Order: sequence, then C-alpha cells, then structure tokens
Amino acid sequence: MADYRICVICSGNICRSPMGEVILRHLLDEAGLGDRVEVDSAGTGGWHEGDGADPRTLTSLTSGGYDGSAHRARQWQHAWYADRDLVLVADRGHERELQRHAPTEQDRDKVRLMREFDDDAVAAGTLEVDDPYYGDAADFDRCRDEVEAAMRGVVEHVREQLDA
Repeated sequence: MADYRICVICSGNICRSPMGEVILRHLLDEAGLGDRVEVDSAGTGGWHEGDGADPRTLTSLTSGGYDGSAHRARQWQHAWYADRDLVLVADRGHERELQRHAPTEQDRDKVRLMREFDDDAVAAGTLEVDDPYYGDAADFDRCRDEVEAAMRGVVEHVREQLDA
C-alpha cells in the first residue's frame, strides 16, 4: 500500500482531472516517488463513468509527452475521503462541493485547488483551471500546461509530507 494517496477531481473526469492524474503520476515517477504515492482521479458527476478521457485531452497529453490512454472516468464517492491524503480540485465549484460533503474538518482540509501548488498562479491570483471542454485544442494545451505547473508543485509538497 502507498504511503500517500491523492485524488484529482474535475466535473466529469474526462479533461482536467485525467490530465492531473497522468501528469502527476509521471512526475512522481521521475522524482523517484511513484512507488510511495498512489494517484487516481474522479469527477464530481458521473455522466462519463466508464468512458476514456476526451480525445482532445489525449491529444494534448500525447503532445506533452504523456500517455492517458488507460484512463476510465468515474465519479467521486464520499467514502473515499478516509482513503485520501490530498484531494486536488480544478476549480472553486469543485472545492465548495467536496468541502461541503466532507465528513470531518480534517477531510475538508484535504481538499485543495490544484493551482495552489503553482507559485506563479498564486502570485497572479489565478487558482482555477478553466474547463477546456467547450474550447479548442489551444484550450486543452493551456489546461495541460497549467496542470503540469501545478503538479510540479504537488510533487514538492508530497516530498515534504513524506519526509516529515
């Protein structure tokens, strides 16, 4: 069993959160932490359960050097709070929803915006990852780049947590 567990959340688990899961897992492996950290993802809604990631997500991930082909969408379950150390959400709406349903204060504190871990996003005050679903390829690439920057910060956060 992993020493640390992370779930990445967006609305339908076909765009932002699969990007987060795939990129974070890759970066953790590069950092030598992949065997200690388990990463998965889910959506706040179950509209796409069982589906693969949006084809535009896969294209953007591939162009960034990542492989998202194994992804299958699923919906977040409230029972999972107990099994996760960190729940990374794409935007304030997800943050409000997951914090509202968290069974304890400790579980509420696990819910964090992805971009809180990107110093440049924090400095700019742009802590949400906009949904690229209704956009074009450039929107998906922007999303990937924002998620990647955030996940680099998450890797450092996780390293600190594991060293503590």
